[in-house]
Amino acid sequence: MEKLYADPTGRSAHLDRYAASAALKNAEADAKRAHDRGRIYTGGVGLTDQTVTKVNVSRDIPHAIVSSCLDISKWQPVDASTKTPVTLPSNRLTKYLIVSTLEKWPEGWRVIRDEPQDKPC
Repeated sequence: MEKLYADPTGRSAHLDRYAASAALKNAEADAKRAHDRGRIYTGGVGLTDQTVTKVNVSRDIPHAIVSSCLDISKWQPVDASTKTPVTLPSNRLTKYLIVSTLEKWPEGWRVIRDEPQDKPC
């Protein structure tokens, strides 16, 4: 995700190695909206407190549900031309719970859905 949002072309991200289905489609669309507005993101994203809440390996395509704390406090949107930070609302959540659904594909596990919970962590 960091590479996708940092690169207006999106070519260096190779997000399809890690995400598929709705998760990939939504991430690419969100990054495109930011890039169309002349923004890129710098800094890093943190992921902590990962907890597997459900696993089903008996399905044709095994899947798991993982709950995590997503920390975007050091991930800054900036103007792509000037590198000037974009002003954000002071009340926005920068550390929040996210629930991800993953599937085990022949190439490895892929995130197929990310659901931010709008709850701080």
